[in-house]
Amino acid sequence: MAKEKAAKAAKALKKGISKKGTRIHTKTHFYRPKTLSLERKPEYARKSVPKKNTLDKHAVIKYPLTTESSMKLIEDSNTLVFIVDIKANKRQIKAAVKDLYNIECEKVNTLITPRGLKKSYVKLSKDFDALDVANRVGVI
Repeated sequence: MAKEKAAKAAKALKKGISKKGTRIHTKTHFYRPKTLSLERKPEYARKSVPKKNTLDKHAVIKYPLTTESSMKLIEDSNTLVFIVDIKANKRQIKAAVKDLYNIECEKVNTLITPRGLKKSYVKLSKDFDALDVANRVGVI
């Protein structure tokens, strides 16, 4: 009896015990196991040339607006009004105005007109006069 038991135990040690059966899930959700993700090593570049930035300072600002209401803003609230590219954001508009006209602006407000144009109101800082800048630009 003891000899048989010992032989059985030796056989189990040599072969290994298999614990096949269903896994008990303790959570209600199944989380996909994280597998090895290798770094991409492309054989060739997908783009031959990197994309060129089309919104430079000349493309951002299209033209200054010369309507009666914009003239009133120039005189009263030290603000210039421009029609700008539809894709330009306030930071780009501010940088373009600074580069093109050598002026500092306090803040930029934008809106999209019903015609589909983007209008920007550029409020100049106290150091600059909108009338002088408008004369220099050619608005007045």
